Amino acid sequence: QLQLVESGGGSVQPGGPLRLSCVGSGFTLGNYAVGWFRQAPGKEREGVSSIGTNGGPKEYADSVKGRFTISRDNAKNVVYLRMNRLRPEDTAVYYCAAKAWPFTGSLNPIEYDDWGQGTQVTVSS
Repeated sequence: QLQLVESGGGSVQPGGPLRLSCVGSGFTLGNYAVGWFRQAPGKEREGVSSIGTNGGPKEYADSVKGRFTISRDNAKNVVYLRMNRLRPEDTAVYYCAAKAWPFTGSLNPIEYDDWGQGTQVTVSS
């Protein structure tokens, strides 16, 4: 059974970093494009970043360009989201989602088939 598990969330001060991980279980994550999404209270789920099966193409939301970096290690069945210079407005539950090749990734959540349970990121002083 396909399962995605996010980890790495937590509380951090503004300007600090976090690295989120999305691990695939029960399937080969390398055959899937993966997206990171976030949802803050009272707001719609929004796309943050996505990555294709072999590490490209990569997409970023304008709000995170230059601060966040998506990467993957297919040998470990994991996709990372490195978040630098975090801001209070980055506070949200972060989810990863996957869809099989030939899908190459997207920031549109409705295009994804499988989702993790989410990990909370809180940026506050």
